[in-house]
Amino acid sequence: MTRRGFILPAVAVSALLLAGCAPAPEQDARPSGTAAPDYCARMVTNSGGLEDRSFNQSSWEGLQQAAADYDIGVDAIVSTSETDLAPNVEQAVATDCDFILTVGYELADATAAAATANPELHFSIVDEQVAGENIKPIVFDTAQAAFLAGYLAAGVSRTGIVATFGGGNQPPVTLFMDGFVDGVAKYNELRGTAVRVLGWDKATQDGVFTGDFEDTVKGKTTTERFLDQGADVIMPVAGQVGEGAAAAILEHGDSSLIWVDNDGYESLPAQFRPILLTSVLKNTQDAVVEIIGADLKGDFSNEPYVGTLKNGGVEIAPFHDRAALVGAELAAGIDELRAAIVAGILEVTSPNTPG
Repeated sequence: MTRRGFILPAVAVSALLLAGCAPAPEQDARPSGTAAPDYCARMVTNSGGLEDRSFNQSSWEGLQQAAADYDIGVDAIVSTSETDLAPNVEQAVATDCDFILTVGYELADATAAAATANPELHFSIVDEQVAGENIKPIVFDTAQAAFLAGYLAAGVSRTGIVATFGGGNQPPVTLFMDGFVDGVAKYNELRGTAVRVLGWDKATQDGVFTGDFEDTVKGKTTTERFLDQGADVIMPVAGQVGEGAAAAILEHGDSSLIWVDNDGYESLPAQFRPILLTSVLKNTQDAVVEIIGADLKGDFSNEPYVGTLKNGGVEIAPFHDRAALVGAELAAGIDELRAAIVAGILEVTSPNTPG
């Protein structure tokens, strides 16, 4: 994923009309005038949809970039409910494409079943580890980047209270939350402060969850409760639900938002830019391009791709409009922590660390 804004071209918008087993419109992102490619890739979203401002969107960006780089055909099949998932994977397989990309833990079973039934095809799944000779998981050690975000949150908090919540209690979600609370703890350790985190207890692996990744009303009400308790930096790990958190923070007028997966400064509506402190990034786009490039060369493997700070698979976004709030000293401290993590001097651990 790049840090540039992403705008769906008109041809890609048609993918949003896809649901269930409806015929998929062609969305080839090849340069005009080129011959139909021999290689094609299909993507199946989870129920968050293509414009989820999260990993579906970033994964689709990766496929589009691969289409431009390698002159291949790409298309997206959009799921709107859990009942769409397995049929949509079957539909992707039926296109006779070489590479099938699925997005999210909800597609794990359908991906495994399709890969077993079609050993000649290559599959990748984003944000979930699924075993199979022809399945390459794409996962990210987001705790490393979230650690930096937690340290940052503690450093800018005026109230000494920050918060995080998730869409569901699942490893790809709680991995962010583990890193976040550890980053706050590191700030307290180094600065002699006592910043508190609401919404997540790493020791018990329990906290606040909205129960889904689409309902923005739940995100807003959850965030309002945190704001009422004094939290002034909040990190939702809940896909579109996080837009409700952004709305609550904007109305509150004196707090900050940390986005996840992609740079919210670019992907969220512009009205939220003033409240964006940073984003915890997963470089899904580049991972997808790299894996398809390897597949085209005949170098596909089922070894998981694990994004880290060291390989550029995870990172935090620029501070944008909040740079003055962060200041040079705090930014330098974050740079030192990043370097220590990359060098292996500082280890960020979680029960959910991918490997």
